[in-house]
Amino acid sequence: MRTIDIRESIAMAWGALKANKLRAFLTLLGVVIGVFSFIGVMTGISVLQDSIESSFNVLGSNTLLIQKYPAIHTGPGSRQKYRNRKDITVEQGMYIREKSRRASYVNVQANDWGGVVQYESRKTNPNVQIIGGTPEIIYTQNRDMQFGRVFNEQELEYARNVIVLGMSVVDMLFPNEYPVGKEVRVDGYPMRVIGVVEPKGGMFGGNADNFLLMPLSTFTNHYGKARRVNIQAKAPDQSSYDAMTDEIIGLMRVVRRVPPGAENDFEVVSNETLISEVNNLTFLIRAGTGAVSAIALLAAGIGIMNIMLVSVSERTREIGVRKAIGANKRTILTQFLIEAVVICQIGGLIGIGMGLGGGNILALMLSIPPVLPIGWAAVGLVVTSLIGIVFGVYPAWKASNLDPIEALRYE
Repeated sequence: MRTIDIRESIAMAWGALKANKLRAFLTLLGVVIGVFSFIGVMTGISVLQDSIESSFNVLGSNTLLIQKYPAIHTGPGSRQKYRNRKDITVEQGMYIREKSRRASYVNVQANDWGGVVQYESRKTNPNVQIIGGTPEIIYTQNRDMQFGRVFNEQELEYARNVIVLGMSVVDMLFPNEYPVGKEVRVDGYPMRVIGVVEPKGGMFGGNADNFLLMPLSTFTNHYGKARRVNIQAKAPDQSSYDAMTDEIIGLMRVVRRVPPGAENDFEVVSNETLISEVNNLTFLIRAGTGAVSAIALLAAGIGIMNIMLVSVSERTREIGVRKAIGANKRTILTQFLIEAVVICQIGGLIGIGMGLGGGNILALMLSIPPVLPIGWAAVGLVVTSLIGIVFGVYPAWKASNLDPIEALRYE
């Protein structure tokens, strides 16, 4: 068909929509809702996934994490299954730290939440993460020092009361002072600040710098036996990562007396496994959203077919006049088909705009960089075009096959 005919068909389709605004609005509404739900959820998931993947790099490159629980576990009974495992102990972690020959650094770590740090009259909220670790902690957690130093082996051995602060704690307690060398109290215990960790920001509106580090021995002296111990090991390079992983798993099985052939009673986590698990989880969400959106778009398509059939019935005389002055079947079919596609495209564009805006509201709320999923937007436009074609074919075919004499007689 010539370009001039297509333009004329688009103009006539647009004119028909403007002439029946309420009907066009109700028809558009179904398409808008279906596309909005699809694009909105996909955008929101993309926002979260980008943030999660970048935040998982806290482990550092070529680094693995050994812990009791998986990073993500879902399904009935999964919590009970992992809770029955034996806790990883400080002694087991120190065994790995001593015996590993393939790891450049091994950090044994325990955490406590809700700590309060006080300096003179200023003090933090009771939400500081207290982390006890070994001197390798700065290397396995992909961190750098801003000021001062991390604690050393001697301070670990003798459980010295020294700490390294995260930048959020420094900003609250030392707004105009150099913190290194100052005496503070951590949950009432006197501590000396020996270093400050370079800031890293946060995710999900949280704060990744609201913590302090202390020697693991100091941690256990003040907070008792640690129940949540994890082990971090860093390989020299990517080529030796797999060999290090096998060695660490073997040492863990030995120290935890796991019988030959039995599955591990601990989890090995890396950046890659974390991202893979997140991708698996978001795939299920995407699939569910796609199914719901498909049902909404199917209902919208049926609505479009119904409206187009009504439109054909109301414009029967117009069709007869057009055929009488020379319009052929192909021209009539194209006109009504393009009208259906135009309705769907307009609804699709509105739905995509609302979906992108709605999905990125989550990014603004959580202080996460917004995303623009062009691929999903393109999919939305293609799908709406297909809906217009599929559900507009029958009304267009019916219009093109009207007998011009009978059409002119129609009242």
